[in-house]
Amino acid sequence: MRYWPGHYTDRHGREPVVFTSDGRARIRVTIRGVLFEGDSMDDLGALSGEPPARAFTFMDDGALCSCLLEWQEPLPVTVEGDGTRTGALHCALRMGDPRPAGGGIDAQALSVFLRLDGRDYPAEGVHHGIEDALHEIQLRLPAGTRVKACVACAWSDYSPAGSGLMGDLACFRDAKEAYRRVRGKHGPDGIFACWDRLTEFVQETWLCGEFEERTGSPGYRGAFPYTR
Repeated sequence: MRYWPGHYTDRHGREPVVFTSDGRARIRVTIRGVLFEGDSMDDLGALSGEPPARAFTFMDDGALCSCLLEWQEPLPVTVEGDGTRTGALHCALRMGDPRPAGGGIDAQALSVFLRLDGRDYPAEGVHHGIEDALHEIQLRLPAGTRVKACVACAWSDYSPAGSGLMGDLACFRDAKEAYRRVRGKHGPDGIFACWDRLTEFVQETWLCGEFEERTGSPGYRGAFPYTR
């Protein structure tokens, strides 16, 4: 388990919390005595029971909204000629107010920056997913410095059907030879040809012992960072 210190803020005030994550498909946090769990920070629902309606605001699907979620997690980087260092990734997710009749929420915005060696590297602007934010941060890091996490791994990819805020990154570490051949979406060398051989879904900031730096433009999603 990983432990991410942070804060929860809503109309009742701001308070410290600690998010726990297995790096894959579970995030948990206790807020005002209520345990919440979800696959992503924008999908945190009460794990059991009925939380007091006055204490929180929820979407129709039961996920928290009308709040600000802030957390900090370690993010390793490799520095050419100097090994691996660990920076602190600071994230803030603002969840808007619920729309009527099952319409989701009226706004959602993610802001992220990496603090490394006393300097901040922001993902400029507001983002809808961790992947895009980490791409922006990578582009701002000094030459020879590379993010060392699943988002930058040679064996990870997304479904062409799209991805959410976080945690939809497919790992193919147990099907490396098949994944090496992937180019594009369809056909014998398309991502769908080996999709059922994926090992598991992981968070973009997870890291395992099978990590290899993503070089060139492999797989369906291509290079990290991508070029515009």
